[in-house]
Amino acid sequence: MALDLIALAAGLALIGIAGVAILNALTFARLAVSQEQVGTPVQSEDITDAGILSPQSPPHRDGEGTNHRFRGGDVKAVQAIHSESASEHHVSICIPARDEADVIGQAVLRLRAQTYANVEILILDDHSSDDTRALALAAAEGDSRVRVIDGAALPEGWLGKNWACQQLGTAARGDVLIFTDADVRWEAEAVAALLAEMERTRADLLTVWPTQTTITWGERLVVPLMAFVILGYLPALAVHHVPFASLAAANGQCLCFRRSAYDRIGGHEAVRDRIVEDIVFARLIKRAGLRLRTADGGGLIGCRMYTGWREVRDGFAKNIIAGYGSVFGLLLGTLFHWLILLFPWAWLIWLVLAGGTSPETVDFAGALGLCVLGVGVRALTAAVTRQRVGDALLLPVSALLMTWIAAQALWWQIRYGGVRWKGRTIKA
Repeated sequence: MALDLIALAAGLALIGIAGVAILNALTFARLAVSQEQVGTPVQSEDITDAGILSPQSPPHRDGEGTNHRFRGGDVKAVQAIHSESASEHHVSICIPARDEADVIGQAVLRLRAQTYANVEILILDDHSSDDTRALALAAAEGDSRVRVIDGAALPEGWLGKNWACQQLGTAARGDVLIFTDADVRWEAEAVAALLAEMERTRADLLTVWPTQTTITWGERLVVPLMAFVILGYLPALAVHHVPFASLAAANGQCLCFRRSAYDRIGGHEAVRDRIVEDIVFARLIKRAGLRLRTADGGGLIGCRMYTGWREVRDGFAKNIIAGYGSVFGLLLGTLFHWLILLFPWAWLIWLVLAGGTSPETVDFAGALGLCVLGVGVRALTAAVTRQRVGDALLLPVSALLMTWIAAQALWWQIRYGGVRWKGRTIKA
């Protein structure tokens, strides 16, 4: 009887998640290139040809976004071709950078090559211990639109990234502010597509989920779970049109604000001690009666967040407790995911070992059905976000890795009183 109730609970939860995922697959906005944005394509065999970028940044593979790359000379060509493309908006692109030598040069070159020309590119060097500042300046090649700012000391009560973004927001001159990370990859038409989507939706805050590049197994099995959660747990239509702040979502890899909205909600001062500042921003926008909109990067905005299991583990562990709201919330969330992602497989394996594998066996059909439903949702969200659909078959392994990540976060909380990131202990 107890097993039947557990199976029923898992089944109802998975059916609900599948319904939301299907709805989002049909309605979630995606950035796209309009005919007005199409110009001469930029061609390059290797971005490291410029001689100023780290050779450690890997190419992305087929199926994980487009594969445009830029040389320093190509940037100047694009600027010349699209010099008349500026619109009424002046856009400030703000990048907080701490020890980002591997990616900052590529980021600057790609942003300089945007078809949307009316931009300034601000990089705040947050006390880096590597060559972040020098490589950013080298990639700028004297471009007057690029400014590299030296970060001030971290004040008490602030988290590092939020303080860096606050300084960027203060220095920015644009009426549109884009906060993004150094490892986010911008194709040439991306800013224009982002601005077009902002105007189409009249968004005060438009947040984009970049197309994720995943190469190692640690990345492939964990990073796409973000899409599983975003597409499976929260209907985009509710995020956009239901005024409750609890129905809000955002991604700090790409936050595009109207300056008036950013100032109205208090800028980064309002989220100074929040680890998941992106979600708090989304809630503040809704509470202020402003318009929140979300979109998929559509291959125009992409990112390789981490380069292996250790980075994946620590990166997700940094945010996971804050994402669930508390340690208690994390424990409940872990039990829920065991219920929907691990229990069906454990039940199926137990039935196979017990010899109850006849197709006529109700329990076997139910267990198999739950496994197929979970894998189906994972496959659907992978297809929608340009990930490897076949990796969905390893969903139980992904769930176990997320349990490991949760344990890492709990250990940090016990050992240090907060999570660890880039040499700092983050206490919120």
